[in-house]
Amino acid sequence: MSPELPHGRTVIAITLIVALVLSIMPMPENLQYYRLQWAALVLIYWSMALPERVGVGVAFFTGLLLDILTGTLLGQHAFGLSLVAFLTVKTHKRVRVFPLWQQSVFVTLLLFMDRAMFFWVDGTIGRPAAMMESWVAPLLGGLLWPWLFIVFRDLRRRFHVR
Repeated sequence: MSPELPHGRTVIAITLIVALVLSIMPMPENLQYYRLQWAALVLIYWSMALPERVGVGVAFFTGLLLDILTGTLLGQHAFGLSLVAFLTVKTHKRVRVFPLWQQSVFVTLLLFMDRAMFFWVDGTIGRPAAMMESWVAPLLGGLLWPWLFIVFRDLRRRFHVR
């Protein structure tokens, strides 16, 4: 007999929790601007792979949790992540057939959009403008995408997440 595999929802939940933990882990002050958008990257993968299970609702809830954990304005991350999930779900059939380098470009654009929405909300409530270094994180996320995609795909296949 084979050992019992975790349920698909459990695997998705664990990856989102790990992404939230990585999003709040302490980093040196001078590296804060380069922190990857882990929650967005994980949501993009699951929204692309299983759009019927992970969509705008999951993204909004994850964003609210990230807002609470990071102490930002309630709904600030939720807004950006919901928009990212919506666009990913709407385009998932086309993007899934792209080669990894083209998916990486698409993911980079989504991460830039998420970051832009975050800073737009900051600007509307009167917070100071972001530094140029803040725009490096979406580029790093896009460069990391091919490896993350492979790891998550293997995880999804190993645990038969459907």
